[in-house]
Amino acid sequence: MTVLVCHCLSRECALQTLSPLTDVTLDLPDRRVGKVRVSYALPNNQRLFVTTDRLSAFDHIVAAIPHKGQVLNQLAAWWFDQTRDIINNHVVSIPDPNATIALAATPLPVEVIVRGVMTGSTNTSLWKLYEQGKREIYGYTFDNGIAKNTLLKHAIVTPTTKGDAGNHDEPLSCDDVVSRGLVDATTWNAVCDTALKLFARGQAVAKQAGLLLADTKYEFGLDQQGQLLIIDEMHTPDSSRYWELSTLEQRIADGEEPESLDKEPIRLALASAGYRGDGEPPKLDDQVIAATTLRYITAFERLTGASFSPGSYPVQPRLVRALQKAQVL
Repeated sequence: MTVLVCHCLSRECALQTLSPLTDVTLDLPDRRVGKVRVSYALPNNQRLFVTTDRLSAFDHIVAAIPHKGQVLNQLAAWWFDQTRDIINNHVVSIPDPNATIALAATPLPVEVIVRGVMTGSTNTSLWKLYEQGKREIYGYTFDNGIAKNTLLKHAIVTPTTKGDAGNHDEPLSCDDVVSRGLVDATTWNAVCDTALKLFARGQAVAKQAGLLLADTKYEFGLDQQGQLLIIDEMHTPDSSRYWELSTLEQRIADGEEPESLDKEPIRLALASAGYRGDGEPPKLDDQVIAATTLRYITAFERLTGASFSPGSYPVQPRLVRALQKAQVL
């Protein structure tokens, strides 16, 4: 239900209780529910995507974080705009802080993860696989003796299957993607080239904000003409791992985990409670929820250089008004 959250407005903090947005119901056709987003069909080959406050980890919804949906929606829109010179994206307009009207696209059946660091806590992360003794991972060969959180010599593309309907993601090599017929070779080569360019742009912007973009997930799709688009979200705290650069070297030297501005603290909290994606996730306390909201807002502000302006709660009435104004409802 309600959780205690810190709002940061003009650097003044006030504690309030909010009911996070966990679902939305609209009088529109073709309702589809993903891990975080709910979408509906619109005319002219468009779709409405509403980003909820749900948070997924270990391939399951484990919490709801107030303002998270707004951060994801608005930060993704900002990144899409910043990378139009690299690839076209699906955004048409942003009628509400939690909503995007986008071109309908056919998603590619693989998740595209670009990694710049030997790290992670999930079963498909480089570090977990390396820690288990594997040295051939995602089609790449790794030397012995690599420590956790070591920067890789260069960023690598590490695709996985999509863990839909509660199934876990499975690691793939780039060769697997083509040989299994998941994506044709020409399209996949374009995906890999584009993903590495997007990641380089993301790291450059993050560095200016005093952050390291350690790894990220991209979703690609094809429009009606078969053109490749970047879709869903990009370089958000949900899809990316951001570390604080100012303390990174010292923390690694001290054997500590990097300071993060993403959902890794929730992954670690779940893992420390013995949860790795099987069964019902444990309840997270309000302090963890509030701290995660603050991380998301801080990431937005540092990356964009703009102040975060929280939308009103409850979200659905505000969303309906915005969609009516945009003549969507």
